[in-house]
Amino acid sequence: MDTTGTLDEALQRLHASGPERLGRLTNHAPMAVEALAARGQGAAVHRWLDLYASRLEEFPDAVEPITDADWRSPLGDPRRAADWIARFGRELGERPWRDVLALWWPRLLPGMYGGSTHPVIRVGHAVRTLLADRSGGGITEPRLTELAHALGYWAARHHPVADLVPVPGAADAAAALDAVVPLDVREGGFPARLGRVRSLPVWAAAVTDPAEAHRGLTELVRAATHRYATHGHGDATMLVHAATAPNAVLRTLPALPRALWVPSLRAAWTASAAVTAMYAPDTPEPCVPPGAVTPEEVFERALAHGDEHVVKLADTALDVGDERAFAAALRAVELGEPLR
Repeated sequence: MDTTGTLDEALQRLHASGPERLGRLTNHAPMAVEALAARGQGAAVHRWLDLYASRLEEFPDAVEPITDADWRSPLGDPRRAADWIARFGRELGERPWRDVLALWWPRLLPGMYGGSTHPVIRVGHAVRTLLADRSGGGITEPRLTELAHALGYWAARHHPVADLVPVPGAADAAAALDAVVPLDVREGGFPARLGRVRSLPVWAAAVTDPAEAHRGLTELVRAATHRYATHGHGDATMLVHAATAPNAVLRTLPALPRALWVPSLRAAWTASAAVTAMYAPDTPEPCVPPGAVTPEEVFERALAHGDEHVVKLADTALDVGDERAFAAALRAVELGEPLR
């Protein structure tokens, strides 16, 4: 847990900004600065944020309060982002954050595909900061506010995916990802491509035990991270989410009732597989092992590169913690456009 106050300062600075810019592009700064602080790079947080600052927009205007009686109709309406953030801010001020998360997680989970999966990723980063203090005495207002912003963004970009036709998959996550058939038409942005996903391979459909769901999510994150090393050239930015979205879910599991773990696994698989279908290349490239490299060196290279997706994939790669995951992070450094 960052005890320097740097992360809280950065979050306070960011909460004057909206969750998006240009009406469609995600504000990645809250996720990236949390990753930097979590990986011992707190001294770089404000310097990185200064470079990213030109991509921030002012916080959006409110429309009207979201009530208990009518919260379904504004679900998925990005014009109501400020209303949703205010709603979660009120709830988190009145109830323990775990209770709020447990109530809304099953409501929001079916729509984790909106906003290119960034909302659930932002929630995963926010929850990690809150779980880092086991005693509960160090949970700060900026970190609770960050959870309100993350959940509010998710509600505003809530976008379900339904009626997918199951096709034969595989027993393990890596083989199931290999079984994903790329879209015939790979043009347009995330929403357009997501609308073309009609079928996905079956994987982990028989899981009913929460502990098995946790193991499955861990396996999925590992497989998707490893796969980036050989397939990231299909889209250096978007294929990051095949790993970071399920990892956000995995990070959130300890804060959730165990009854929610199995549906969380299924939603995470759909997200990872859909991103794979939307952006994977037709042929893989060889994976070059990075050799003797420490986790700290991997993350330092990601920080020196600076791109927010590179930083977040490196953060996930360190969670996986093996040589091929490190190779994936370094592949992202090679492929991505550095932050300037």
